[in-house]
Amino acid sequence: MEEERLRKELEGRVYWDVVSRRPASIGGLLTKMLAEPGYAASVIRKNLSFGKPRPLPLLTTDRLVLERQIFTYYESDQNIRDVLFIGCDADTARYERFFDQTRFVTVEPDPNNRDFGATEHIVDSMENLDAYFEPESFDLVICNGVFGWGLDEFDNCQAAFQQAHRVLRDGGQLMVGWNDVPRRTPVALESIPSLSQFEKYDFPVFGTWRYLTDTVYRHTFDFYRKG
Repeated sequence: MEEERLRKELEGRVYWDVVSRRPASIGGLLTKMLAEPGYAASVIRKNLSFGKPRPLPLLTTDRLVLERQIFTYYESDQNIRDVLFIGCDADTARYERFFDQTRFVTVEPDPNNRDFGATEHIVDSMENLDAYFEPESFDLVICNGVFGWGLDEFDNCQAAFQQAHRVLRDGGQLMVGWNDVPRRTPVALESIPSLSQFEKYDFPVFGTWRYLTDTVYRHTFDFYRKG
């Protein structure tokens, strides 16, 4: 199927973003692009997508799972009234429309990504949520593509998940989407005490608390609940 072939090609380009370290200099970047065609394709893709939100891009497998299965379930859950979404880029520009029946708030430290956030948007990092929100303000925190992409050290991971626990109401849910590859797992998730405060939650759609997608970069969704 042509769409599936194109999707796998796109996932192959995404893979280079996941596993490669961007060179510090322009010369190093050009050298790497010449030596590694896959990396060159990923750089071109990222720069073409930068700027205004893209209309309905071809979705990778993990994005399909997120949007068509996970979001659909959350939106149908009558207990979820306030949603906090962490991390914005071109791929998240349409996400507010999935939650048109709930309050949907986005947080992203890069001011250049403001256009990709929700109407209610905070320019800051996950570690500083207490500067903006009272305890028990949300029913759901979605943290997809942030661990290993900004949450890169034990201390800021500990602080970030502590803030997630603080802003969630009792029974509230936390979803963490991450790439299960060495380059993007700076610390073992199981070693973070603040994350261990949560109960592992068997997400009804998958029947498990941890769901590995069929992607070369091993994108994984973990589900937790505040007891």
